[in-house]
Amino acid sequence: MNDNILNKKDYKDIVVVLDAMGGDHSPKIAVQGACKASLKNEFKIILVGDETKIATYLKKYKHDENKIQIVHAADEIKMGDHPKDVLRNPNTSIGIAAKIVGDNKGDALISAGNTGAVILATTKNIDRIIGVRRTALATIYPTHNSQKRDDIFSLILDVGANVHNSTHEVIHFAFMGNAYVKAIKGIESPTIGLLNIGSEEYKGGEVLSRTYKILKSIPNINFFGNVEGNDLMKGLVDVVVTEGITGNIAIKTIEGMAGSMKEVGKLAFKHNMLWKMGMVMLATGIKKLQDITDFETYGGAPVFGFEKTVIKCHGRSTEKSIDNALVLAAKSVHEDMSGIISRSIAHFEHRSGLEEMGRETNY
Repeated sequence: MNDNILNKKDYKDIVVVLDAMGGDHSPKIAVQGACKASLKNEFKIILVGDETKIATYLKKYKHDENKIQIVHAADEIKMGDHPKDVLRNPNTSIGIAAKIVGDNKGDALISAGNTGAVILATTKNIDRIIGVRRTALATIYPTHNSQKRDDIFSLILDVGANVHNSTHEVIHFAFMGNAYVKAIKGIESPTIGLLNIGSEEYKGGEVLSRTYKILKSIPNINFFGNVEGNDLMKGLVDVVVTEGITGNIAIKTIEGMAGSMKEVGKLAFKHNMLWKMGMVMLATGIKKLQDITDFETYGGAPVFGFEKTVIKCHGRSTEKSIDNALVLAAKSVHEDMSGIISRSIAHFEHRSGLEEMGRETNY
């Protein structure tokens, strides 16, 4: 029997654990999103946080009480707190939420809280996939959709869980992104690109040039080749892999575009009538750019490399964001995304080991 089928769960058996105290508007937004999700989905939701506050909001919003459970947490990690506080205090909402998932009482973890604390709590409580040396934070971003996909978004990773990475780690990122796009977007053979300073195979130094050669040789990876910074927005590939520092810079540059255009618009209205007319004509385009860069669309960014699904939402998440993140987490569990990543990496590591043995034999 197919391993994928054996490992898949029915949605009604899936439990998603939500850190209700994470985010700028907690726990209100977390509760609103959970209530909305409970009315239209079969999976269960555990809300972790201040029981009194959560219960107060639950009374205000329509929900399916059979699908929502509260687990009390006396403390929380705020955005300005040091991430290591989660390791010192066992009573934080994100710490308890991660432990629930790590103890196999939940299948997926979601938080809109302090990113560093989320990563540390997850690392402490949830096992990494065997063979994974570094976890990766991924996010989607809008493109010109050169491949004519059903949506305009591509995935990029790592965007900040690491600073620098080895060849092996970047290759692992390719397997992670490949599995995610297959499971979530339904693309059978996603195209994978390597963010680099040129299209040539030898560009980017030892790590990236070696990564290029290995990715090109892997049969089940549809490797496009190098993608330069000015090609990111074209959507030439479904997945872009890179070291954490370059991925973080790239995605923050893209995120800043809509805000920059708004400022240009304000400046234009201080100038002559021709500028004003031009900006009125561009208004629709600016609104469209803001819409497609909206973090609500997919709900959150997956943190890859753990045996359980982990989704990090934006601190400014809305009810819609949380609702979408809950659905994204449940779908990732249902499609056995972590299992697919695990098997892909295990196969690659085994293949790499055999090749290394062959090289040693030839010496």
